[in-house]
Formats: sequence, structure tokens, C-alpha cells
Amino acid sequence: MNAPAISGSNTPALPTSPVRLPISRNIVIAASVVIFHVAALWALQNGLLRRAVEQVVPAELLTRIIEIEPPKVAPPPPPPRPAPKTVKLPPPPMPMAIRDPAPAPNAPTGVIEPQPPAPVVLAPVAPAPAPPAPPAPARLVEITQGETEYIRPPRPVYPTLSKRSGEAGVVIIAVYYSTSGHARRAEVFKSSGFERLDRAAREAVMASQVTPFRRAGVNDDTQFLLKAPINFVLE
Repeated sequence: MNAPAISGSNTPALPTSPVRLPISRNIVIAASVVIFHVAALWALQNGLLRRAVEQVVPAELLTRIIEIEPPKVAPPPPPPRPAPKTVKLPPPPMPMAIRDPAPAPNAPTGVIEPQPPAPVVLAPVAPAPAPPAPPAPARLVEITQGETEYIRPPRPVYPTLSKRSGEAGVVIIAVYYSTSGHARRAEVFKSSGFERLDRAAREAVMASQVTPFRRAGVNDDTQFLLKAPINFVLE
């Protein structure tokens, strides 16, 4: 059985050149960037990029170092010339006089004139000694009962409680009178043994007054000490 014959007039003609697919420009740029990054990453992993940087950077630094000109150093100044030394010449010898033992004829004879007497220097007269200073006035004068005269004698008040308690005794009060005879202060010189009696005796002496003191060598600051006994007796 024979195959059917195909007429050439009815069969479509086949293309003779390859078919070109349309490629966008953006796709080409993106693919180029990806390929560049992949190549750079591969070179960095294999150490090729670091070696290239190590070779380029020293060469550039070496070029810069060579291009720098060294600073110009000024020549040092010449050393100063030493000053000429001056040589001091010794002074010429002085002429020496030769003594002639024979006196010259008709030479004038010198006469020695007497020297004037030295002036008499009088010794300074020592000043007369100053008179001794007067003694300082006494600050404290101790007196006795016979040297005083009361204008207002002390009048002690017997404390009632001391009477009831049977307290008695002698109190000696040291009283300090002024020049005018007034009592300035008083203190217990010897106690009776009872505080109430000592206090009453002191108050009585402070209210007393004696005649003014007229003595030489005293002033208003002088005090007269009197030891006044005060007796408390139960009746």
C-alpha cells in the first residue's frame, strides 16, 4: 500500500533562521550586577581581593613617600672668631734715687715746728640718779579690834530655828573694810559648826560700819581686814 502523496503546494514553509526571544534591558543589568557580586564574593573567599588590595595600597603609599621632598635644613652659622688676646706689657722700671751722704752746699736747713696741743675732751657729766620711787600703797592692811571704832556695830539676829534646836557657838568673820569704813565683803574665817549661825553672823557684819582710816601710804583701793568674833549664846 502506497503512502499518500503530499502536495508541495499545500504544505506551509518552515522558517530557516533561529527565533530571537525578546530580552529586556533591565534584566540584563540585574543579571550583570548579580554576576559581579557572585564573582567578588568568590574572590573574597579565595583571598584574591585581599592580595590585590595589599599589593595596590603599599605601591600607592610608596609613591606618596617618594614624592615628598625632604625639608631643607639651613646650614649652621659659622663659629664666632676668637677675640685677639691682648698682652699686657710690664710697666717701665721707676728711677731709683741714690742717697748722697755729703750734704749739698747752701742747702736750706729745715726747722721742725712744734705741733699744736691736742684739744681737751671733757668727759660727759653723769646725770644725777633719779630719786627712789615712793613705795606703792598697801593693798591690804590687817587690823585688830583695838584699832577700830564702830559707828554702826554688827547686830546679829539669832535664828529662831537655831534657838529651838539648841544651836550655839562663836563665829569669826573676816570682814574687809574700805578706807571710808564701809564693809566691802565678808567671809567665814572660823565656823560655829552651824550653817544658820554662820550666815546670820556674816549678814550682821556686812551691815556694820567703822570710823574712816587715816593712815599714811594708803589710798582708796586699800582694804582693812578685821577678824570680828560673833558669839551666839542661848539664854
